Amino acid sequence: MAPSPEEVSRWINALVDEQRSLCLWFLKPDYYPSSDAERVQVLDAIQRHGGLAAFQRAGELKRWLSPSSSASSASS
Repeated sequence: MAPSPEEVSRWINALVDEQRSLCLWFLKPDYYPSSDAERVQVLDAIQRHGGLAAFQRAGELKRWLSPSSSASSASS
């Protein structure tokens, strides 16, 4: 069963917290992405600037984001 969008958002926020001082130092201390586009941007930044484990987690979270956007475009 796929996680809910809210659950994926919480996972991304947790990853942002973990990576904030390592590779997201340029973000405001209270910043969390609020849209899927912002979530993809922050996950891209983690993949570019973080370590291998963070790269892999960000990629997994990006895959959880994409089914919802792909499903709507597949029906058009």
